[in-house]
Amino acid sequence: MSHSGKKATTCLLCLQLALPAAAATENTDPRQRLSAASPLWLRAIGQLTVPGLKTEQGHARHHTERCSATLIAPAGELQAELIVTAWHCLESYRDLTRTITFTLLPASSTPLVIGARPVADGGSMAADWALLRLEHAVPQAEIPALALQPGPPDPQRTVLMAGYSRDAGMGDEGNVLSYDPACRITRSSATLGYSNCRAHKGASGGAVIQLNDRGQPLLSGIISAGDGHQDSRFIPVVALRSALPGTVLTPGVHPR
Repeated sequence: MSHSGKKATTCLLCLQLALPAAAATENTDPRQRLSAASPLWLRAIGQLTVPGLKTEQGHARHHTERCSATLIAPAGELQAELIVTAWHCLESYRDLTRTITFTLLPASSTPLVIGARPVADGGSMAADWALLRLEHAVPQAEIPALALQPGPPDPQRTVLMAGYSRDAGMGDEGNVLSYDPACRITRSSATLGYSNCRAHKGASGGAVIQLNDRGQPLLSGIISAGDGHQDSRFIPVVALRSALPGTVLTPGVHPR
């Protein structure tokens, strides 16, 4: 898949992520930082660094996009080689000779840095998702990947939203994973959802997670945008599922 033919667009919702949250302070921020007390499955969410090119006043300039992404795998798979993020994070990725990097546990003493290549995407902000394949698979015994929720997110269940927000407060400029542990969906459809979770610029491509009846975490959505306060937008993973060949997310099947 090539991004060279795509015309750059202005992501108005993404620009909202850069706005300061009104009256937001460390004391009122509902988010937490990844720690030893956090659920282990949060380690599946990593930083995504995308080398891109943007055109300004007729001149191309290099631009590095810093987003979030989530390691995924079908239930029962022993290793994971796929990640999901937001489409707009890859919008300026035009030079396919340059490598996108996915970093797990970046704040640890032994971060795991892996190259990634695009596989498929939604192609616009209306379908703001992208799937990438890692150059090296990650053993589930090392870092458990998240399985996709089989259907739409349940509006009656709480959600957890996590990403590498680049705010100066809880997000620590994107250096640590921050997450809103218990927020709710305010409205949703098969292709778009909204919540009162807090997310800032940099969290794009991060995870929206719900627990099933057995307490297992499932990836319910992909963060698309947020206002840094109490309004965030996400793409339900059911939209991604319907756009991909069944073999891509089937245990034991590894199409190239």
